[in-house]
Amino acid sequence: MNPPPARPSTGSMTWTHPTLATRLGLLASLYLAQGLPYGFFTQALPVVMREQGMSLAAIGLSALLYLPWALKFIWAPLLDRTPASRFGRRRQWIVPLQAIAVLSLLALAAHAPTDGIGALVTLILVINFVAATQDIATDGLAVSLLRPAERGLGNGVQVAGYRVGMIIGGGALLVVFHHGGWSVTFLLAAGLMALASLPILRWREPPSAAPAADAPAIGLGAALRRPGMAIWLGVLLAYKFGDAIGGQMIRPFLVDRGIGIDTIGWLLGGGGFTAGLLGAVAGGWSAGRWGRRRTVALFGACQALAVGAYALPALGLELGDGLYAICLLDEFAGGLATVALFTAMMDRCRPAAGGTDYTLQASAVVLSTGIAASLSGWIAQGLGYGGMFALSGGLSLLGAAFAGWVMQRPSGGQGSTADL
Repeated sequence: MNPPPARPSTGSMTWTHPTLATRLGLLASLYLAQGLPYGFFTQALPVVMREQGMSLAAIGLSALLYLPWALKFIWAPLLDRTPASRFGRRRQWIVPLQAIAVLSLLALAAHAPTDGIGALVTLILVINFVAATQDIATDGLAVSLLRPAERGLGNGVQVAGYRVGMIIGGGALLVVFHHGGWSVTFLLAAGLMALASLPILRWREPPSAAPAADAPAIGLGAALRRPGMAIWLGVLLAYKFGDAIGGQMIRPFLVDRGIGIDTIGWLLGGGGFTAGLLGAVAGGWSAGRWGRRRTVALFGACQALAVGAYALPALGLELGDGLYAICLLDEFAGGLATVALFTAMMDRCRPAAGGTDYTLQASAVVLSTGIAASLSGWIAQGLGYGGMFALSGGLSLLGAAFAGWVMQRPSGGQGSTADL
C-alpha cells in the first residue's frame, strides 16, 4: 500500500508520511528500550536472588515491583487528553521519560543490593513507572502509525524489539553481571538505553491532536462500556495466566538443576534472542495472513505445550541437551503467542484514544501475569517443579481455548478485524 500524500502541518512546513520501514524502526527502538530494564529485573534478578539463597516465595513476590505495569491504565487517559505541543503529541512524553530512565539506571549503578534494599526497591519502582508510562505513549503512537493491514507485521516488529531488549537485559547483562559486577552492568544498561533513544530524538511526529469533543470518550468508563469489552478483558486475563506461573520459575529451576549463570545467560541471550525474534516475526506474518482468531488460539496452544514441556525434566526424565531445546521452544512460542494477542488488542483501539484503549487491555494482561508470577513460588514449593510446570501448561491451554471460543462469537470480534 502506498503512503498517503504529504499533509500540511500547523506551520508553513509540510509533514511527509514516512515509509513503513522507518515507522517500524522507530517502534522497534522504543519497545527495545522498555524491554531492556524489564528483562533484567524479571529474568536476571531471579537468578541473582536464587544464587544468593533466597526462597522461591521471595523470588515470586518480587514480581510485585512491576505493579506500575498493571496500574498504568489509571493515568493513560491523561496522556491521550494532553494536547499536542510543537514537540509532538506522543513525543512530548516519550523523550523526557527516556531521559529519566537513563538517569535512574545510572543511579542504580551506584546502589548495589549490598548497599541496602530500600534504595534498590525505590529505583526499580521508578524505572518501572517510567517505562510503563512511556509504553502508554508508545502504544498510542503505534496505533496512529500502523494501518490495519500493517498491524500484524508491526506488532511482530514491536514484540521482537521488546523481546530483544528483554533478552539483552535478562541474558547478556546477566553475563556482564557475572564478570563485571553490578555497577558495570547498569552503566552498560544506561548506555544502551541512551542509544535506543536516538530514533525518537530525530523523529518528526505528524501534526495530530485529539479534538476537544472527543475528550469525554477517552476516559476509562467509555473504554469499558464498549461492546464486547468485558468478555474480551476476560480473555486477556486468562490467556497468559498459566504461562506466567511457569515463566517466573524457569530461571530458578535452571539454577537448581546446576546450570551456571554463564550458561543461562548465553542460552537466553544467544539462543533465546534468536528463537524469540523468529517467533515474533513469524507471529506477525501469520496474524496478517491466517486471521486473528486462528493465530491467537493456535499460538496460545503452542505456548502451553512449550511451558508444559518443562515438566518432563522436572519430573526426572533425562533429556540431556533436550532441556536447552525446550528453552528455545519456549522463547519461540512466546513470541508467536504474544504477537498474535497484541495484534488482536490493537484492532480494538479507537484512533483518538489509542493509548487508553490499548493500555487498558495491556494492563489486564500484566495484572494477570503479575498475580500468576507472585503465586508461582508457593505453587512450586507446594507441587514441586514438575507439578507446577504441568499446571502452568494446562491453564495456558485453557486460556488459548477460551480465547478461540470468544473470538468466534459475533460479539468477540466487535469493532475488530478478528477474522481478517
